[in-house]
Amino acid sequence: MSFKVGLEDSAHHNKIHKIDLCTTEEKPMDAFFEFITRHWYFAVPMFIMSLVAITLVIWRIMLNMNARTDLNEFLPQFQQRLEREGPAGALTYCRGRQDYIPRRLFAAALECSKQGSAAMRRTMASVIELEIVPDLNFLLASILAIAKIATMVGLLGTVVSMIFVFNEMGKGSAKPEDQGRDIGLALFATALGLMTAIPLVFSHVLFKAWISRFEVRMKSAAQKLLVLMQAKPVVKPVAGQPASAVPTATPAPKEAQPVRAV
Repeated sequence: MSFKVGLEDSAHHNKIHKIDLCTTEEKPMDAFFEFITRHWYFAVPMFIMSLVAITLVIWRIMLNMNARTDLNEFLPQFQQRLEREGPAGALTYCRGRQDYIPRRLFAAALECSKQGSAAMRRTMASVIELEIVPDLNFLLASILAIAKIATMVGLLGTVVSMIFVFNEMGKGSAKPEDQGRDIGLALFATALGLMTAIPLVFSHVLFKAWISRFEVRMKSAAQKLLVLMQAKPVVKPVAGQPASAVPTATPAPKEAQPVRAV
C-alpha cells in the first residue's frame, strides 16, 4: 500500500509540475498583452508606425520594380528602331515605355540629339542627378524617420514606466513580484521600438545600395546611347517616300593631276 501511495504522490507531483511549466510558458505572451492593455498610449502609436512603415517599404519596392530595365532586351530593340526610323522613331519608342532609362534618360537625350553628342551627355547627366535619383530616393527619408522615431518612442515609454515603478518602490507598498512584473512591462516598450526600427534601417540600407547600382547602370546605358548615336545609322526610305528625300553621300572631288611639260 505504501508503494502505491508513493506512486500516486509522484504522479500528482509531476502533473502539478507540468501545469506550472505550461503557465510559465504562457507568461511572456500574457505579459505582452498586459503591456498592450495597460500601456496602450505607447503600444498603439508603435503599432501605427509599424503599419505605416510596412506600407512605405512595399510601396518603394513596387516603384523600384517598375523602374528596372533589362538592357540586354531593350538595347537591341532600340538599335533596330534607330536604324530603321532614325532618332524620331527611337524617341517615340522610348516615350512609349514605362521604365526610367528609356522613358526619361534616353528620351531626354534624343530630344537634343541635333545639338551633338556633347549636349546629349550634359542632358543625360542633368536628368540623372536632378530628376531620376531624387525620384528613386522618394519615401526613403520617411522610412528612416519612422525608424528613429520608433526607437525614441520606445525608450520614452520605458523611462515613463520606470518612473512609476520607482515611485511605487519608494512608497514601499508594492510587492517585489509586482515590481519585477512592472519593470518587465516597461522594457516591452523598448523592445517594440527596436522591433520596428531594425527592419526599417536594414531596408533603408538595401534601398540605398540599389540606388547606387541603378545609377551606375544608367551611366553605362548613357554611354552606350552615345556610341549608337555616333555610329550615324543610315535611314532607309519609308514606303511612299521618294528616293530623292533620302540623303545620299556626295562623292568627293578628284584631285587635279599636274600637267607635265612636253
